Amino acid sequence: MITVEPSEYRQNGAVFEGLVAYDPAWVGQRPGILVVHDWMGVGPYVGRRAGQLAALGYVALAADIYGKGVRPSTIEDAALCANKYKADRQLMRSRARAGLEALKGNPHTDKGRTAAMGYCFGGTVVLELARSGAEMAGFVSFHGGLETPTPEDGRQIRGKVLVLHGADDPLVPPGEVLAFEEEMRKGGVDWQMSIYGGAVHAFTKVEAGNDPSTGVAYDEKADKRSFEAMKTFFAEIFG
Repeated sequence: MITVEPSEYRQNGAVFEGLVAYDPAWVGQRPGILVVHDWMGVGPYVGRRAGQLAALGYVALAADIYGKGVRPSTIEDAALCANKYKADRQLMRSRARAGLEALKGNPHTDKGRTAAMGYCFGGTVVLELARSGAEMAGFVSFHGGLETPTPEDGRQIRGKVLVLHGADDPLVPPGEVLAFEEEMRKGGVDWQMSIYGGAVHAFTKVEAGNDPSTGVAYDEKADKRSFEAMKTFFAEIFG
């Protein structure tokens, strides 16, 4: 039985409440995965994803970027919360680092074997964490934003990078994808990208609906294929 429970942690006086997931039947430490929520904050979706990772044998900590009690209830509120961090990438990186330290502090985590993954806004956060020079084995973005105000920081990325992207995502246009590719090349990063035909933004979220014409919709094939790509990537970086 997988355990998913609240995980409170602090940074510089701020309090955060994420979720930690693990299988109590496993003995000893295991690789840790930092999971970063979409713009709606910590909730059932990211908790379910953390649980899936725990079932695969990892310790998963769903980080709380916004802070304890900050849980947007509308799209408008979510946009305000997310834009605060998109406008302040150092704050975004700092909040991601706080989650990483909480993950490493979990007694079930092998501190020397960690990775990060995120969805939508969370994908952007994970890539900024990578650009900050975090010592982690890998970073995975699911339909996340790829742009950054400091592309030169791509040279600081230490782990491998996997980007899982919808070919028809209107929120991450082709120019942004090309700029990201160039950033990775100039940074000498070990990176890869899987692009899913017909998929738009938020293709892993059933809650996104089924109308691609809106630019945001669930795509069952892309969801399953991207999750399998993530599993293969983790198997590679953790051995």
